[in-house]
Amino acid sequence: MKTIRNPEELQRQCMQWEREGHRIGLVPTMGYFHEGHLSLMDACRGQCDKLVVSLFVNPTQFGPGEDLDSYPRDEARDARLAHEHGTDVLFCPEPGGMYHEDHGTWIEVPEMARGLCGASRPIHFRGVCTVVNKLFMLARPAVAVFGQKDWQQLAIIRRMVRDLHIPVQIVGHPIVREADGLALSSRNVYLTDEERAVAPNIHKTLAEAADLVASGERDAGAVKRFITDRLAETVPMGRIDYAELVDPDNLAPLERISGPALAAVAMFMSKARLIDNYLIGV
Repeated sequence: MKTIRNPEELQRQCMQWEREGHRIGLVPTMGYFHEGHLSLMDACRGQCDKLVVSLFVNPTQFGPGEDLDSYPRDEARDARLAHEHGTDVLFCPEPGGMYHEDHGTWIEVPEMARGLCGASRPIHFRGVCTVVNKLFMLARPAVAVFGQKDWQQLAIIRRMVRDLHIPVQIVGHPIVREADGLALSSRNVYLTDEERAVAPNIHKTLAEAADLVASGERDAGAVKRFITDRLAETVPMGRIDYAELVDPDNLAPLERISGPALAAVAMFMSKARLIDNYLIGV
């Protein structure tokens, strides 16, 4: 495995691979790898000849007061794990290499970024779209794999790729969970013991909401009220950022559940903000 820090060097390497006829795969990450990240690498490895994993805590997707400076980092451990999972290039740029001092070009999908996480993180998805597009231009992947835990991000990137005719296949990979149901996240290290003990109730509540729909409930408002009431009861130290039912493709809020619906939740703990979702089929 080769570690590259210079964006132009990555682009030259990937253009050479293209000329040689290799199919390139990309897994964008912010590092501090857990089993969820590693499952993305494994899934992408099976669909490409050359695997590029980016490790970049992207400053433009963090708003004021968010955890940019304290976001967990361990490049040496991440490099070992990436190597073990078949990575050919680990791309670890510096912010100054990715953004010029007078950077002024942004990509966004504003309609899909207004709700869910975008409501409380208004610049987040602008930063995500911009950096992911940069990674596509540098790594030139035929396929890129993203986790479904960040469903809104996945949906927005799919729309960006469609609208801009970017020649990359976007693959969504299922959420990887702890044995008790908690979705894996690098930010889980922020949880206190008390918070960690009740955090799996987020997933449990979403699963119960899916059962409610399966039993015949079609009023999205009633399902949302069930979710908020159950979370208030079972995760009492948490503060709900949102609990929504949306169309899984365009993220539009639902009033009636007549087809597939995404139940999505974000909760603030003392230092962590946890997100989770559950795809409900009707």
